[in-house]
Amino acid sequence: MIRLTLVLLLLASTAQAKTQIAVLAGGCFWCVESNFEGVTGVKDVVSGYTGGTSQNPSYDDHEGHYEAVKITYDDAKISYAQIIDKFLHSTDVTDAGGQFCDRGKSYRSAIFVSNAAEKQIARDEIAKAQAVLGQKIVTPVLSAKTFWPVEAYHQDYYKSTDLVLTRRGPKEKRNAYTFYRESCGRDERIKQLWGTAAEFTH
Repeated sequence: MIRLTLVLLLLASTAQAKTQIAVLAGGCFWCVESNFEGVTGVKDVVSGYTGGTSQNPSYDDHEGHYEAVKITYDDAKISYAQIIDKFLHSTDVTDAGGQFCDRGKSYRSAIFVSNAAEKQIARDEIAKAQAVLGQKIVTPVLSAKTFWPVEAYHQDYYKSTDLVLTRRGPKEKRNAYTFYRESCGRDERIKQLWGTAAEFTH
């Protein structure tokens, strides 16, 4: 009985060790969330704010924070390096002032790391992507700070059937999201920048 208990504890510990976290900012968190939720090995993606100093930021007041996502993933199925590679190839890494039609500090891209290993991997992936792109990548690698989940209204925005009012009248959130993404030119710009190496383009 003791031996069985030890085996079960070991298996549980091993399974837990496979679950890791990546925190990334790539402009509108709706888009980054929708990009990664379908990736094999990714278990959960939560939109939120990070990088600032204020406590309990909200959608109406998150000055100094980045819009970001927290990705929970199984590193037996996808590595941190692969996540960073996909992230870089799905953002405009040459734009330091925001992403696509969203301008300002909240929409800048960034990679938030929790330890030296993540920091080195992120820098290595940036160097590889920069060599392929032939342009300077301005996405910074920053030390992780508190991650504040966004209000429930914004989680899974891209697949919600709730109605919202848009410039084109009432729409389901998922249709409003599609309209926003297309109008913002996100996929068009990523294809232009990365060509056949672009990730998550529609």
